[in-house]
Amino acid sequence: MEKIRIYLIRHGRQESALCNVDVKLCKAGIKQAELVGERLKTYGIRKIYSSNLIRAVETAHIINKNINVSHECMEGLKEIDFGELTGLEDSVIKEKFSDFLKKRDLYDEDMPFPDGENGKQVYDRAKECIDKIVEEALEDNMDSIAVVSHGGTIRSILAGLLGMPMEKRLLFSKTMENTAITQIDYNTKMNRYYVERINDYAHLEGHDDLLRKYFK
Repeated sequence: MEKIRIYLIRHGRQESALCNVDVKLCKAGIKQAELVGERLKTYGIRKIYSSNLIRAVETAHIINKNINVSHECMEGLKEIDFGELTGLEDSVIKEKFSDFLKKRDLYDEDMPFPDGENGKQVYDRAKECIDKIVEEALEDNMDSIAVVSHGGTIRSILAGLLGMPMEKRLLFSKTMENTAITQIDYNTKMNRYYVERINDYAHLEGHDDLLRKYFK
């Protein structure tokens, strides 16, 4: 086995627009998960992993109706901890944390959210999960894996694997669509990760209402 394909999938749309609340999928999110699950039927997925947050677990369960493999939750794949922003509306965040947001958007430093995490902290815990997934794949001869996670976590993984300054991670796919596929390949000969695709949401084509611009 020369490489292991790892498909990082952002969860489907959740039923609340409040910042990082742990809630289930809305109807649109269920449809998104069904569409990506149908697409993944031909990808030869051998196992599916997910964050332990409800929206990721539900997305994984819906995908798994199409591929019928083992599913394992890993806490390290959860979304970045937004700290004091958690549970707030966008309008409140923009007003209360305007100085933080302006400074963060300069991309000059890997700023943690107030009482939350920064990108490096997310990468460190998520990378442990990815390395464990690769280890298990090598032991069980699994060359194709699905991982359901979150936009912030996926961006941190990409920046970390590419050796980029972590503050630049937000330059990846400003609008990372729900259930979009980001593919990283682990080359078993070179002992190295390669990024093959980012924010691929071709399965949502023809379903304009499922895009993030309609998420309110």
